[in-house]
Amino acid sequence: MLSVVCTRLTMSGVYRASAFAFLLIFYGVFLTTEAQTPTPSPAPTHCASRSNSSCAECLHNVTCLWCSPTKQCIDYPVRNILPPSSVCPLSDARWGLCWVNFQILIITMSVLGGIIVIGLLVCCCRCCKCGRNGNKKEDAKVERQTRARKSRQKAKSTEMQLRHDEIRQKYGMAKDNPYARMNNH
Repeated sequence: MLSVVCTRLTMSGVYRASAFAFLLIFYGVFLTTEAQTPTPSPAPTHCASRSNSSCAECLHNVTCLWCSPTKQCIDYPVRNILPPSSVCPLSDARWGLCWVNFQILIITMSVLGGIIVIGLLVCCCRCCKCGRNGNKKEDAKVERQTRARKSRQKAKSTEMQLRHDEIRQKYGMAKDNPYARMNNH
């Protein structure tokens, strides 16, 4: 019962963080789909031909990267995950949406990833801690059983000793002094 309550309390915080992250991602995807209406392009054009135009016009093609200060539309450098600063500084580079720059995107994704990892670690630690409390209960039960077994053994040993003493008295072998040697009569 305690583990269920502990799990519910732990998971409620994790669920809130997960739900918040999901809502942020869903909101971003929703805005992305709303902001970019799909327009069929008759033929793909090179990004360089869209230079000195607008960011929105450049980013109609998903392979293009817009650099704000130079107003250049360039092919996205696919060999690199992030565009090198020689092509365009991260804070000025736009890809996908005109209002999202790479620097903010990297920071946001890092923070969200860190929150998810920390949430999972906290959840795992809490679950392990609740599991250890269950083991403590089992350990206490085993210890009680061991003590009961030892007390029964002690009672049987005492009973056996009394029986042996009665037999010694019956046959005249009782010792007045337990440390004295037994004499043959």
